[in-house]
Amino acid sequence: MSGHLAVVGIGAGDVRWLTPEAQTAIEAADALYGYGPYLERVPARAEQSRHASDNREEMRRAEAALAHAAQGARVAVVSGGDPGVFAMAAAICEAIESGPPSWRALEVTIVPGISAMLAVAARAGAPLGHDFCALSLSDNLKPWNVIEQRLDAAATAGFVLAFYNPVSRARPWQLASAFDRLRRHLPGTTPVIFGRAVGRAEEVVTVTSLDLADASIADMATLVIVGSRATRVVARPGRPLVYTPRAATEAST
Repeated sequence: MSGHLAVVGIGAGDVRWLTPEAQTAIEAADALYGYGPYLERVPARAEQSRHASDNREEMRRAEAALAHAAQGARVAVVSGGDPGVFAMAAAICEAIESGPPSWRALEVTIVPGISAMLAVAARAGAPLGHDFCALSLSDNLKPWNVIEQRLDAAATAGFVLAFYNPVSRARPWQLASAFDRLRRHLPGTTPVIFGRAVGRAEEVVTVTSLDLADASIADMATLVIVGSRATRVVARPGRPLVYTPRAATEAST
């Protein structure tokens, strides 16, 4: 009997953002693997086994799920947002590449989900309406000087930036440092969006500017979007609309 492994994006928080394909893949699984809080968002079924692990154990989780599937089981690895965006799909691929031949023979399905940057952007308007890039501020898997180089390159090239993993208890200073670095290249009026726990009951979306952006209001449940020189803010009652025009009129400087 051949096994099957699905890597399933469960979206950015709201059950409405769980796609029908993702729901089907979860329901078809004999076993679920994932970070504990993500597994808690998936309704329990008595006939499924559930294997929760810490957020810093991606490779061990990937290897355990692949080994289980290689025994003939249907396994789903759940991942917040989209599994291919700073999430479990890359860990699964890495484990398959370095693992036993039986893992390469498995049927593997990557099921997309709504990533946090898309959910936050939708709440704010259309800040990703033109060219943008996503950057993790975690230096667990890359050195900080590489992050600084990418911040410089993205800001000077005119990209809107979406920051994943902006702060944690172990590294509370990095978002503030990133803002300071961007202030070298961008005007203080550049829009900044903090989207915390979007799609959940505790959701908070804050629109501010780069000169006023306070890194202390962010945590690991926050996705931060920093606009480009072209990004606009449309004042209106309630939260303003933030958007980046679809056309670029001149090169960034």
